[in-house]
Amino acid sequence: MKVVVLCSGGMDSVTALHWARRQHDVLAVLSFDYGAKHNHREIPFAIEHANRAGAPHQTIPLDFIGHYFNSDLLQGGGEIPEGHYAAENMRRTVVPFRNGIMLSVAAGFAESIGVEGLVIAAHTGDHTIYPDCREDFMRAMGDAMRLGTYAGIQLLRPFIALTKGQIAAEGARLGVDFARTWSCYKGGDIHCGKCGTCVERREAFQQAGVPDPTDYESTPPIPSKPI
Repeated sequence: MKVVVLCSGGMDSVTALHWARRQHDVLAVLSFDYGAKHNHREIPFAIEHANRAGAPHQTIPLDFIGHYFNSDLLQGGGEIPEGHYAAENMRRTVVPFRNGIMLSVAAGFAESIGVEGLVIAAHTGDHTIYPDCREDFMRAMGDAMRLGTYAGIQLLRPFIALTKGQIAAEGARLGVDFARTWSCYKGGDIHCGKCGTCVERREAFQQAGVPDPTDYESTPPIPSKPI
């Protein structure tokens, strides 16, 4: 299938890109710059892996999100919360309907360049906090994309039933250089090691039994998952 891969530059979407290049014909790799604190750190890695995959990369600006939406993940928001990625305070990093907006834009882009499918790296670890990562949402969005395009664009979500640890294991199998990916929502010079996405990253490598190549500012004990 001819596909577009949504790739932020994080470990999940980079793994999805390397999965897709072996399963399908990747015509483009698509990133979005929506005003998040870490966009400038992760998008260069998306470009790098697109180049490795031999696929053209495109960054689409969604400036309005940063101007009009409320989230601590955005440049104008508050401090990025620390702790377990499933903790209630991580809801402050939700960008309202982010995936809905990005998938809508990506569907139009995909049909414009003549592809049949979109690949997104949503997984089970996102389900607790982010409603637009859950399978019910993805199924409904996939139906909308298929019904709303002449091409009947399909939404491919190969990791929807996997944990991040399983994605780390899959990436290792595919030869992904995880040192060339970004997770930290704070967007500093190196990963902080304490925000929800850093905790999730650290835990994923531990669960997968894969060496973690990431430089962290600190590595305190990983907090327990909320009951």
